Amino acid sequence: MTRTIPTIRVAVALAALAVVAPVMTGCGGGEPEPTEHLRPVRWQRITGTDGGRTRVFAGVTRAGQEIVLSFKVGGTIERLPVTVGTRVAAGDLIATLDDSDYRLQTDEAEASLRRAEAELRNAQATYERVEALYEADNASLSELEASRAGFETAEAGVRAARNGLELARRQLDYTSLEAPTDGAIAARPVEVGENVQAGQQVALLTAGERAEVEVSLPGQLVTDLEVGDPATVTINALEGRTFAARVTEIGVAATGGGSTFPVTVRLDGSDPAVLSGMSAEVALTFGTEDGRRVYLVPASAIGEDDDGRYAFVVRFLEDGKGTASRIPVRTGDLTNQGLEVIDGLQAGDMLITAGVHRIRDGQTVLVPQS
Repeated sequence: MTRTIPTIRVAVALAALAVVAPVMTGCGGGEPEPTEHLRPVRWQRITGTDGGRTRVFAGVTRAGQEIVLSFKVGGTIERLPVTVGTRVAAGDLIATLDDSDYRLQTDEAEASLRRAEAELRNAQATYERVEALYEADNASLSELEASRAGFETAEAGVRAARNGLELARRQLDYTSLEAPTDGAIAARPVEVGENVQAGQQVALLTAGERAEVEVSLPGQLVTDLEVGDPATVTINALEGRTFAARVTEIGVAATGGGSTFPVTVRLDGSDPAVLSGMSAEVALTFGTEDGRRVYLVPASAIGEDDDGRYAFVVRFLEDGKGTASRIPVRTGDLTNQGLEVIDGLQAGDMLITAGVHRIRDGQTVLVPQS
């Protein structure tokens, strides 16, 4: 028993110390405050833009002028000295028709005119004779009027015969087709001996030193264009060479049964390497309606919730820390270079580009410096 009592006292003393120690610690100043965790963010500086959006549209080159050559009369092709690629000057022969029928018509018209002129001479002589008899009171008034009517009818017959001869001669001339201007033959869909109708294409003449490209634009973009706006044309067949161009025509009605409008751009200079029918890409720049600048940002920098689309920018940057500030934005189209932001951002803003859904307005964030 004398050995057991000291052991019990030691155990009781140790237990008391274990209970008192936490109490003493708590009396020394309370629990330590938790350390705030700062989230590092990715960001990029927003730089100024030229205030426009660039769009690329596919098209095909063509000559500044494309003239469909055809006969004004029908017939059988007798001569066709040109082929595709033939360069011609104004007045050069393109094709001729068999003109034998038209020559016969011309001969008949000439004969008709001679008959009408003979009838006119006879009618004039009759009228003059009856008029003299009437003045001598040897012919009645009805006889005078009848002779005058015959004379006037003969005059009308001569005029009609002359017009018929002129028409026949023109049709004879129309059997020869000539180039109206300098150029090159781009197509010749007919052959010698083929029967063609009036107005049927015999050849396609390309003229004009500067090539053109026609593209189709949606209605919301075509209203931002004006004649004279600059453009850039890239031709893949020429190893991707680019050419400066300008808008020359803007369609006022949709074509192709859709909502696209034709727009034509013309190269600023001539280049013999640019041939009709080459595939081309036309780059056009569009500004915003109110003149504000457009910024291209990563799509991950834009969030969306019930209040609309938004972005975060860093404010009050100091010692590598800053405040995330939420800004409502208005976006445009998604392009290969990024998402367009039309309204909300300014040049120089430090835009947070990732994790925007996990950031709250006014949150302090770490801003790594590049």
